[in-house]
Amino acid sequence: MKNNKIIENNKVWFITGASKGFGLSLVKQLLAAGQKVAATSRYVASLVKAVGEVSDNFLPLYVNLSDEKSVAEAIQTTQNTFKSIDVVINNAGYGIGGSIEELTDEEARESFDINVFGTLNVIRAVMPFMREQKSGHIINISSIAGIAAGTGWALYAATKFAVIGLSEVLADDVRSMGIKVTVVAPGAFRTSFLTPDSLVMTKNPISEYQDVRNSHARYLQMDGNQIGDPEKAAAAMIKIADDDNPPVHLLLGEDAYSRAMTKLGVLEKEFKLNEELSKSMAYQG
Repeated sequence: MKNNKIIENNKVWFITGASKGFGLSLVKQLLAAGQKVAATSRYVASLVKAVGEVSDNFLPLYVNLSDEKSVAEAIQTTQNTFKSIDVVINNAGYGIGGSIEELTDEEARESFDINVFGTLNVIRAVMPFMREQKSGHIINISSIAGIAAGTGWALYAATKFAVIGLSEVLADDVRSMGIKVTVVAPGAFRTSFLTPDSLVMTKNPISEYQDVRNSHARYLQMDGNQIGDPEKAAAAMIKIADDDNPPVHLLLGEDAYSRAMTKLGVLEKEFKLNEELSKSMAYQG
């Protein structure tokens, strides 16, 4: 059944990490609305099964996001098939829990490869097409952890802070070309994020990091009981992609909003507390 109320204009969408979570909700809603969707996954058969639809509007693609060539080929295939790419949603990513000392260099780099460099690979590959058509919207999915991080999630927060930073500057860099950028910071949503499919935990816990263990336990207890509805999050992202003036930053979830506003208050207090010292750096005489 069509649901054209969620979006007014026909677009071509490119969505990473589409076989579960936000990605899957986005694909299903968009196809129901008659949109053209290229959806990527490392496991195409699982993606097709999860979507449960075969149509000319649905282009499932295998992509290894850490491989620039694989990403470029998927973008080119989408362009060849649908003749344009109007909205990119960089959704793929995973969580990683542990203190910095408890996680290996390899684990840290693998996390950045997908959560950050995968996003960069997609942006680099799609920008020539968006520049040529002088339009497009890039939506990067970060996390509230990229604004207000929690104990025990240092590397995950680092990747998500990076996504927010690169999105803010990208928005300035491409605005004059007619291209829009939004970075989305969701809170806790009832997806598979807290399951082993989407979350890597340290294999080398150190006993002194008891606060980290306690923090992880609190988060893991939320699995299946998160207050956020992923269908509503997907609908919100679709809505902003249809706006003439979409926001650069979008918080999703009451918890995300509360944590972000608390962080703003903490920053303001700390900055003002050291205002005199901060401003005393100029040469004298």
